[in-house]
Amino acid sequence: MIGDHLDEKNGALAGLVRYPANGVAGPQSLEGFLARPDDGKPHPGVIVIQEWWGLEPHVKSLTERLARDGYVALAPDLYHGKVASEPDDAMKQMMALNLDQAVDEIQQAIDYLQSREDVQPKKVGVVGFCMGGRLTWRVAERENGELAAIAPFYAGGFQPTAEDIRKVTAPALVVWGEQDRGIPVSQREHVEKLLRQEGKTFKVLLYNAGHAFMNDTHPTYDQAAATQAWSELLAWLKRYLG
Repeated sequence: MIGDHLDEKNGALAGLVRYPANGVAGPQSLEGFLARPDDGKPHPGVIVIQEWWGLEPHVKSLTERLARDGYVALAPDLYHGKVASEPDDAMKQMMALNLDQAVDEIQQAIDYLQSREDVQPKKVGVVGFCMGGRLTWRVAERENGELAAIAPFYAGGFQPTAEDIRKVTAPALVVWGEQDRGIPVSQREHVEKLLRQEGKTFKVLLYNAGHAFMNDTHPTYDQAAATQAWSELLAWLKRYLG
């Protein structure tokens, strides 16, 4: 697997990879964007889950940044080659996505990372943005202790029950934008209340920014908040993945 055909990009090796679906290689194999440090050494793995746009340049850029910071990072292509450029198209793609199937595909991406010889120790974290933040929670509910850490960024539409949160065992870095009009204050408070109530290991970051403030390819980008949040993310991953 070290022999993947990856291109050198600013200190990281990156490119599209195919990996088995349900443990079987062939026409139904899955695809994602993988980046790893260009040092030939093993590193912990991180899954990066896309926004509602798809596997766009922003997601690839974040994946490459994680590689430059010492992780083998993989962004699974949940839209299977489709990338939206307009909000209406993105909404249609997101609404058409089967969430259970998406969680299955993310799990297979995790399995693939853990199978790679350049991922050591066999620890994997999951980072997701917008729609990907919600999917991060869904994956963590199913993982049953297998994830080392999660970091859902501005996860919209996430209204968990106490039972849902009880299933989450990975330490959670929960990131919100205070000016995010799509995520009510009551939702943020509900999630934090349940995390505290269920005795989870977590940290909540609330920035004076809007939704998708990490995305430097859209007008929602907030450089100050994005810079601070990235530093916090790296510290979280370092703490729990090494």
